[in-house]
Amino acid sequence: MNKTELLSWLRAEHKHWEEFLDHIGLERMEIPGVNGNWSMKDMIAHITCYQPWVTARIQAAAHGAPEPPSPWPAELQSDDEVNAWIYETNRGRSVSEVLDDARQMFYQFFTVIENLPEDVRIEEVQHGGRMFYLVWLDEQRFQVGEIFDHFHDDHEADIRAWLKNIGSQ
Repeated sequence: MNKTELLSWLRAEHKHWEEFLDHIGLERMEIPGVNGNWSMKDMIAHITCYQPWVTARIQAAAHGAPEPPSPWPAELQSDDEVNAWIYETNRGRSVSEVLDDARQMFYQFFTVIENLPEDVRIEEVQHGGRMFYLVWLDEQRFQVGEIFDHFHDDHEADIRAWLKNIGSQ
């Protein structure tokens, strides 16, 4: 796979993500129950929170700069602690703020990937019937589709079940 093909795959995944959000609709974004008491707005904040850091890490590696710190406090070590921090940080924000940040995040991510060298090493790894794409920058590797993998593997089924429960297909 080359960079152009990777960008096409990433953009197609992003298009599916946006279509899925459109299907849910703004009017249902704050209904709780997607994952415990979390709403779809909370899930979007959760799913997209890591990506600016991943993007910054890719950009730093591409320029030989030190890895940036995570956006959450360093003392938070477990996934549960980080997820609680993400929830508390975003729960008072409006749906439009969360969606605007997510769209800006994707724009920045695509810009960083576009600016990688044309000959960037991209490794394709098949696991569990799926393909994963790893971008190598020197000795560092990045699972560039992690945001979509996380959505599909860990949250999509729950979100679809929630939609069914609230009366949507």
